[in-house]
Amino acid sequence: MTTQGLSHRRDQVREEVLRAGYVRVEDLAQTHGVSLMTMHRDLDQLQEEGWITKIRGAATANPTALRDAGVAERSLSMSAEKAAIVREAGRLLGRGQTIFLDDSTTAVGLVPLLSAHVPITLATNFVPAMAMLSPSSGVEAKLLGGAYDERLQSCSGLQTIDAIDALQADLLFMSPTGITGGRCVHRSEATVMVRRALLARSLRKVLLVDHAKFGRPATHVLCGVEAFDTVITDDRVSDEDLQLLRDRCPDVRVASTGDESV
Repeated sequence: MTTQGLSHRRDQVREEVLRAGYVRVEDLAQTHGVSLMTMHRDLDQLQEEGWITKIRGAATANPTALRDAGVAERSLSMSAEKAAIVREAGRLLGRGQTIFLDDSTTAVGLVPLLSAHVPITLATNFVPAMAMLSPSSGVEAKLLGGAYDERLQSCSGLQTIDAIDALQADLLFMSPTGITGGRCVHRSEATVMVRRALLARSLRKVLLVDHAKFGRPATHVLCGVEAFDTVITDDRVSDEDLQLLRDRCPDVRVASTGDESV
């Protein structure tokens, strides 16, 4: 293959991994009609350039490479797994609760389920969550305002933290950028500050994490998995990662991607 053809294939592979968030090496090799060894060389180069991280037979997009991704792009990643996790998380909702949602594209999937449990209160710093509520939903909504980030469509900073400190939630639903060494990690310090405040003001803490986030690196540590009362992942999680969760959390649930019931 010419140098130009090799570069084109690697560009395609890079875009596929960044778009999906997580792709198996075997699937990439089949898609591009090359051997596993060749695909590993491609991924080694992309990893050296900082685009991806190779983890146990797969490639996952680096948070630094995704830093310019907006909400719409992030919502497309791992959509089936996120939907399965949300279905399982919805079983924890009940009448009269106050719910914290972080600004993740996983947790926001719970918003359409809230109206079935009114009276219920939603508090979040994620503006798209507010936009998903209809006037007739019956959900009491509180926007945790502060400095607004247009790309992330969420609020952060001291005002947001002050708004969180004025409330007490029955349930917090949160999703990390990645999990490395049993710890939840995020791209920005501002994100960690808001999420620490959410954790401190919640009675029950629920972590929502699809299998692609295990091994994905990021700069700032939020907390260990053991800080959560419940962890919900999907059925493509590896045995090793599932055992890590069960060693650190008393209630680990695996959502079936084939289960359409709520």
